[in-house]
Amino acid sequence: MSGCTFVRQSGDHMIFHHPSAKRAVVIPRYDEVPVTIILNNMKTAGMTREEYLRLLQM
Repeated sequence: MSGCTFVRQSGDHMIFHHPSAKRAVVIPRYDEVPVTIILNNMKTAGMTREEYLRLLQM
C-alpha cells in the first residue's frame, strides 16, 4: 500500500503503519474485500481513488 509499512500479520489480516495515519491500516486477506473496508483504509491512509487504482495496476 502506498506509503505504508508492513508491521505484522494476525490470522487473515495484514497490519500496516502509515506515517500520517492515526490508526493502523488493516487489510483482510479475503477472496473478496468489502468496498466499505477499502474505502475506510483509503481514508485512513489519506489515499485518493486515483492512487488506489494506480496501485491495483501494479
